[in-house]
Amino acid sequence: MTRPLVLCVCLLTAGCGYMLGSPNHPGIRAVHVPVFTSESHRRNLEYLLTEAVQREIKQRSEIRLENSPLADTILRGHIVDVRKDSLGETSFDDPRELQLSIGVHVTWEDRRTGRILAEQHFPFQPDVRHEVGEADFAPEVGQSFATAAQTATNRLAYQIVDLLEMPW
Repeated sequence: MTRPLVLCVCLLTAGCGYMLGSPNHPGIRAVHVPVFTSESHRRNLEYLLTEAVQREIKQRSEIRLENSPLADTILRGHIVDVRKDSLGETSFDDPRELQLSIGVHVTWEDRRTGRILAEQHFPFQPDVRHEVGEADFAPEVGQSFATAAQTATNRLAYQIVDLLEMPW
């Protein structure tokens, strides 16, 4: 009687897209996230993005943050480009709505073996525009570069932490 029940459960759960256990890589318990580097002249974006990534790891992942000597892995990031584009202007050529875009290159390395676990480039290309951390803001209604930077780094941090999960 129990064999048909087990068989039914196996058939019902097979192929549903669910997996047993954690979506994290096995054997990886800790990650070190040093401050991201930047080629941009915009100040403090690397700190803002590093903080957003660390916060996202704490919220969404079972992997804990550690100092470099204690961590199994290192997640490094480099801000390659920051753009602020005008989406609309007033009749006096003042920007009405702006868009902030941040391009990043991220590498996740296993410190024990030196193997690259994941590497992703979030570039500025028309076909992968959705992968760049972006935020729109309107100065006329009180939004600022600071609020847009916070939104863009939070969106980008979410995508970066997705790299720490095992692929389906």
